[in-house]
Amino acid sequence: MTDIIERITDRLTGEASPAPQDGELTPYIAPLPIPPVLRPASGDVRDETEIAIRPTWVRLHPQLPPTLMWGYNGSVPGPTIEVRRGQRVRIAWTNRVPKDSEYPVTSVEVPQATPLPSTEPGRGGVEPDTDVAALPAWTVTHLHGARTGGGNDGWAENAVGYGDAQLSEYPNDHRAVQWWYHDHAMNITRWNVYAGMYGTYLVRDDEEDALQLPSGEREIPLLLADRNLDTDDNGRLNGRLLHKTVIVDPKNAETGMPVSLPFTGPYTTVNGRIWPYADVEPDWYRFRLVNASNARIYDLVLVDEHNRPVPGVIRQIGSDGGLLPSPVPVDFGHDLPTLTIAPAERMDLLIDFRALGGRAVRLVNKGPNEAPGVPDVAGNLRYPQVMEFRVSTCESPGEPGDGFQMPGVLSGSFRRITHEVQHGHRLVVLTPPGTKGGGGEPEIWEMAEVEDAGSLALPADGVIQLRGTDGALKTYRRIARTFNDGLGFMVAEGTYEQWSFLNLAVNPPVTHPMHIHLADFQMLGRDPYDVSGFDPAVGGTRSPVTFNPALQIPLAPNEYGYKDVFRVPGGQVLRVMGQFVGAYGRFMYHCHLLEHEDMGMMRPFVVMPKEAMKFEHGAGHGGHGGHEGHGG
Repeated sequence: MTDIIERITDRLTGEASPAPQDGELTPYIAPLPIPPVLRPASGDVRDETEIAIRPTWVRLHPQLPPTLMWGYNGSVPGPTIEVRRGQRVRIAWTNRVPKDSEYPVTSVEVPQATPLPSTEPGRGGVEPDTDVAALPAWTVTHLHGARTGGGNDGWAENAVGYGDAQLSEYPNDHRAVQWWYHDHAMNITRWNVYAGMYGTYLVRDDEEDALQLPSGEREIPLLLADRNLDTDDNGRLNGRLLHKTVIVDPKNAETGMPVSLPFTGPYTTVNGRIWPYADVEPDWYRFRLVNASNARIYDLVLVDEHNRPVPGVIRQIGSDGGLLPSPVPVDFGHDLPTLTIAPAERMDLLIDFRALGGRAVRLVNKGPNEAPGVPDVAGNLRYPQVMEFRVSTCESPGEPGDGFQMPGVLSGSFRRITHEVQHGHRLVVLTPPGTKGGGGEPEIWEMAEVEDAGSLALPADGVIQLRGTDGALKTYRRIARTFNDGLGFMVAEGTYEQWSFLNLAVNPPVTHPMHIHLADFQMLGRDPYDVSGFDPAVGGTRSPVTFNPALQIPLAPNEYGYKDVFRVPGGQVLRVMGQFVGAYGRFMYHCHLLEHEDMGMMRPFVVMPKEAMKFEHGAGHGGHGGHEGHGG
């Protein structure tokens, strides 16, 4: 039925549109698709809901031929799954991609250039990677943000092949929230998600209901994902998904393997369509925004037809973990010059179209060197378009959302976590590319404090000295760096922990969106550090990494809610705190730049009853006792 609707929609909205000239697609000529809604049965938990991964053909744009993709229930994005709080459901994520099916992604490696060649469509004569073309349908689904046992979380190595099902149970015992689901298969997540395996998941509760937020047709999911496309022998876009990897080092001296940059593509899809439009009434709308891209961080701005920012009409009311304490105005050019969203982050947005009747306003991505809506090829942004809102001149009577009034407080149940709560500490270091022993790729280092630092001959590989916010000097040694290193972090269920992420990558700067499975966190602060004392060639510090009190980095107003993805720019320590509660098992944390995740920026941790931890022999209480001098 979905395929039939897609074909009918294409006929009505431009199937006969002229072919693009010189590879240029016309923006805003196709309507925004809305993923189907799936509400699992509320009966016996033994009743399973099957969601099947299938090949499907998708019209990304009316001027393109159909594109082969893999989608949940044959839909890209997959269906919006909607449940009530406490409604325990079982989902059988079933692999229905027939054996020997063609892999939907063409992958190529191209040398680095200025501007980045990934912003251009087409392979440029480069032969496809035959190893990627030979990949089987090997999939595992992670419900990102969910509080569920480790056996249901979608462990990356527990992927299934054709005909098999991954059975996962979700208690959904969580405040109203937007999660999302996506493939998490070991080593190949970047290509499986790129092929179309992602969708959104909504938990409803009574507190959210009482706000009477815009609903029904006025609550719309927006799943952003950038893509690139291949071309035929005549240079015309052929609709084939193209994953173009930029190589910065063709043969690393340590590993002999190439070193690449994370993927970013020129075309932004919203709900699986390139640069769509949405017809809206002059009233409040609720948009559930997800960045489902591999690695692109969006700096979004709402502009008019002349690329002038439209201020004062957007409020952010929620983030990764649900409702914010109070609405945050998004006033472009003031406190939030752009709405910045990294891969896997979610934003719950309200847009007030009441004063925009009869106008068209556009959501665009801003490049680092140009004004909103202007191409910035040097800044890796060939096409800034995202989508267009066409506001009608009059409101239809009786629609959901009529008479909505913005409350001053959104969540009476929200409580701010403070440093006074009893908690443990972890220090995680994010290394710059080219660090000794890393094979040219950035790494996650788990650190443990060294009590007798005087016994060390410094500088030393894997040893970092840090002078924290209180001026105290502490020394840490690396206890793990790869996914397959021994388990380092074991957490007692129900406890609070502060995790501090130190990003040493400042030249060139790299921002890592870090994701921790299972738990919701709150940001405590961003601390600026002088990291010039770290020597990548040594793999350690020649002089301490030092807190810089002259630079103040306040949290943004929309960073005070619960989150599970945290942007960590270079030269910062980001401190977050959360409670590991409600589930046991083995989980992961990782960078959510999917290429970084697949290249090794991922580590396991285990949550178990504190009573059972008393009998632990050997592995990993690393980090207990922590680093009180750092971060306050």
